[in-house]
Amino acid sequence: MNPKTIMLRQRGALTLPAELRQKYHLEAGEALTLVDLEGIFILSPKAPLVPKLVAEIERLRAEAGLSVEDLLEGLDGQRQRLWRAIRARPVGCGSSSMPMC
Repeated sequence: MNPKTIMLRQRGALTLPAELRQKYHLEAGEALTLVDLEGIFILSPKAPLVPKLVAEIERLRAEAGLSVEDLLEGLDGQRQRLWRAIRARPVGCGSSSMPMC
């Protein structure tokens, strides 16, 4: 671990050392996550969730040997079963006042 010193500038701006920006492929405008652990700050790149989820779904699809057409084939049936299940619930079920019916 090689600690770096950064300065807090006007309006709270921080400048990350160029070596770290290059190492982690960070560019201007990228979102970072700041976690405050009672005065110990952890700053990390905020990885977009959707691309990670897409990559994981694609990996699982390929691992199962399914095509996109295979996945879409049963979609209408699933949608109809879900719709019937929702319509069969009592009125108010799933609302904030009756979340678990």
